Amino acid sequence: MKVIKAEYILSAAWQSQWPEESVPEVCLAGRSNVGKSSFINTMLSRNGLAKVSGTPGKTRTLNFFNVNDSLYFVDVPGYGYAKVNNKIKEQFGEIIETYLNNRKTLKCMILLVDLRHKPTRDDITMYEYVKYYNIPVIVVATKEDKVKRNDLKKNEKLIKETLGFHEEDYFVRFSSLKKIGMEKAWSYILELCGLEDNEA
Repeated sequence: MKVIKAEYILSAAWQSQWPEESVPEVCLAGRSNVGKSSFINTMLSRNGLAKVSGTPGKTRTLNFFNVNDSLYFVDVPGYGYAKVNNKIKEQFGEIIETYLNNRKTLKCMILLVDLRHKPTRDDITMYEYVKYYNIPVIVVATKEDKVKRNDLKKNEKLIKETLGFHEEDYFVRFSSLKKIGMEKAWSYILELCGLEDNEA
């Protein structure tokens, strides 16, 4: 998948600020320190497009990114960060819930987890939530380059078992540093968005 155009569109705190529904959208969710911004920058071949924050949990809006004028990446607030107070956590939940329930152009969710660790309760809750609403999921296990080769399959198995992974969903081992998993992730995204490679 060749990314010719990638641009930040807007950050939306409220539904009224969302862009008009026009192209397929891919929602990205994960813990605050899982490497979501790095994933976006790597996939879109743009350093610094999604800001890598030194303060986990800083994203408190839906951030929309235009990709080749044919789809949007939608970055939702990171979850599981202890220093964010409960009221803000509730607002995060409301923003995400409203988006997942109401966005007709949403085609799938990319759920990012850390390949080095067992998924957290928050990861499991997010996965179960999107499955309840019949939203296709691509589980992207980040930081593949930090896992010993002999542990890759074992760690993948643990993640799938912990999440209760559905076989109709997709799983990608990913490394932003080594660009591992990019092609596989793009093939799944294009399939779920109903796009051909040359369309996107």
